[in-house]
Amino acid sequence: MRTLPFFPPDLFEADRDALLKSLFEVGTDPEQRFILGRRTAELEQAIKDASGAGDVAACGSGTGGLELAVGALGIGPGDEVIVPAFCCQPVASSVANAGATPVFADVDPWTMVMDPDAIEPLITGRTRAIMPAHLFSIMADMPRIMEIADRHGLPVIEDAAVAQGAVLDGVPAGRWGTLGVFSFFQVKAFGTAGEGGVVLTDDPELARAVRMLRNHGQDGVNRFLHHRIGRNSRFDEVIAAFQLHRLPTFADRLERRARIADYYTERFAPLVERGVKAPPAGRNGRCYYVYSLQVSRRADLRAYLTENGIGSHVYYPTPLPLQPAFSAWAPEGADWPRSRWASESNLAIPIWPHLTDADVERIADTICDFFA
Repeated sequence: MRTLPFFPPDLFEADRDALLKSLFEVGTDPEQRFILGRRTAELEQAIKDASGAGDVAACGSGTGGLELAVGALGIGPGDEVIVPAFCCQPVASSVANAGATPVFADVDPWTMVMDPDAIEPLITGRTRAIMPAHLFSIMADMPRIMEIADRHGLPVIEDAAVAQGAVLDGVPAGRWGTLGVFSFFQVKAFGTAGEGGVVLTDDPELARAVRMLRNHGQDGVNRFLHHRIGRNSRFDEVIAAFQLHRLPTFADRLERRARIADYYTERFAPLVERGVKAPPAGRNGRCYYVYSLQVSRRADLRAYLTENGIGSHVYYPTPLPLQPAFSAWAPEGADWPRSRWASESNLAIPIWPHLTDADVERIADTICDFFA
């Protein structure tokens, strides 16, 4: 019986020769430019064209992108940023590392993304931004979040790290917020053989600030002239070349993931009475980084999948405000019950694009057999 791991070891097997070619070409290029060169500029332009963004700046990682967005907005000590309580750590650390305060909002009980109804009560005179994050296979409710932000005159940092290629109401992920961020971490839908990310924005001044901050506060013209206190979040030319190679087939990989998700959702819909909640059906506002169920008998199901050679994964088993690192920003007596439930119930199953139809059917059959 073929083992189906959650994190496949052969994500880039088909691109092995292209990666080696990219390494050779960059290494032997007469320019000898290994960061922020013409390949990076070409990738930025390609993503700009695909997304319609006013500007795209490549950076060292998705986390780096969030940090650059926070820095470009001038957020610092005394400021507050509203972030989801159930999410990946960088939504909070990017704020805390700037000396500002992450304020945790609870999530929607079904979609597990930040609940717009939880945002407004948290807005104070110190609030400087709202940072929603798309999660697993669902975009945050950006129309409502943008309405709240516009009403209060607040910028939005859209953590679209997992959502490149997703579209909500005709607007691509990463294009709703004042700034948007994609991640190229290897298991993301447009992942790479290493790290990387981009920041998207329509604001020329914010774009200029991001570009400056990613390169030690330099303007890209005058080396060793530092206009701001920046950081090293520069983009690698080998990775840029590799991503340019993979970009033409990105849409096909996304479509394969989407079809797998459609099949899963249809198969698992009857299990709702057995304590299994699949993500909402449909394609609008959907991304296909991870397909995560909510399961009341998670430990039992996970053990059964393991016995049958199928990998699974639990994300964020402790909500952010309950983590030791963020305890200083968790108000006494505050609670995030829906985030706690998301942590206790989520179970992600394989959705990588080179799963065969037989593999996908086997995964669905095994889950349905368990509850039968």
